[in-house]
Amino acid sequence: MNPRHLIAVVAMLTASASSFAGSQPRIDLLGDPIPVSAATRTIVITPDTRYVNVTGGETVRFLVGGKSFAWNFDGSIMVSSFDLNRTAPASMLDHTVTAYVAPNPLYVP
Repeated sequence: MNPRHLIAVVAMLTASASSFAGSQPRIDLLGDPIPVSAATRTIVITPDTRYVNVTGGETVRFLVGGKSFAWNFDGSIMVSSFDLNRTAPASMLDHTVTAYVAPNPLYVP
C-alpha cells in the first residue's frame, strides 16, 4: 500500500474515532427516572462533586441543595459513564457531574 494512502486512511479513522468517543449515549440507554421514594441509596451532590459511582441496576436518589431526583441505572451494559446532567431535572445541577456505572453483578460472568 502506498504510504500516503496509509497515512490518509489512518487520519480518517482517527478523526472518526475521536468524534464517536466524544458522543453521548442516547438517553433511553441510561436508565429510567423513578419516584424518589423508590430509591435504595442517596448520594449528596455538592458544588465540589465532579463524579458519582453507581452500579448497574441500582436505584439512587440524588440530593442537590434542598432538591432531589432519583434514577434507576437499568440502562445498557454498554454505557459505563455519562453526564448526569442529562438525567437531572432542568437547572438542578449547575455544573457537570459524571456518573460512572459499574456493571450489574447479576449479569457479569
